[in-house]
This record gives sequence, structure tokens and C-alpha cells, in this order.
Amino acid sequence: QVQLVESGGGSVQAGGSLRLSCEVAVSPFLRYCLAWFRRAPGREREGVASINAVDATTYADSVKGRFTISQDNPKNMLYLQMNDLRPEVTAMYYCAVETVGWKPCSLHFRMDDSVWGQGTQVNVSS
Repeated sequence: QVQLVESGGGSVQAGGSLRLSCEVAVSPFLRYCLAWFRRAPGREREGVASINAVDATTYADSVKGRFTISQDNPKNMLYLQMNDLRPEVTAMYYCAVETVGWKPCSLHFRMDDSVWGQGTQVNVSS
């Protein structure tokens, strides 16, 4: 059963914007932390932004001030607004939900404790 479905990726020129969306079919009682990750070709997966149940957010230094994570619980949606896009953010973007609450919400998820989507590709050209 697919529990997370991302959309909104695409190809844009540098300086443009994209809004990623993630449909979250995970019980609200298990949504301890929601986050966006990305993996660029030849690079490790990295956390981009996270948000917890009380809307406290964490961002990677490289995206602070340009990306905004938000959630709409009644609509079961997670979003990532990305502004002033740069070529170096080209990557596959994944949404993920951490289903355990014993650790603070962060940009580091354990695969055994989380659910992941299939990803949406973002390409930024110069």
C-alpha cells in the first residue's frame, strides 16, 4: 500500500520556484515528524526540511531562507515551497514520515522507523 505520494517536481530555470506536495496516507497518530529529503546523482541522501506535530521546523543550512516546509493535516498534505532555485538543488526529492516519537524531529531518519515516498524529480538549469 502506497502511503506517501509526491508531486510537483519539474524543470525550471535558476531563480524560479516550485512547490512540492506529498499526499500522506499515514495515521495522524503516527506522524511524529515529517520531512523532505533529496538525493542528487552521485551524492548521499540529505535532509532538506522537517516539521513536527506542533509545526516546529528544521532546515538544512543550504536552504534556509529559500525553502519553506508546511503541512495541512485536515487535507493530509505535506508541502515544500522552494524559491530562488539554484542548479545545485537538482535532485530526486522524497517525503518521509517518522513513525516513532522517542527522538526529536530532525533531518535524520532511520529507515526502520519511517515511511517513504517514491520521489519527484527537480531539475534546475542555469
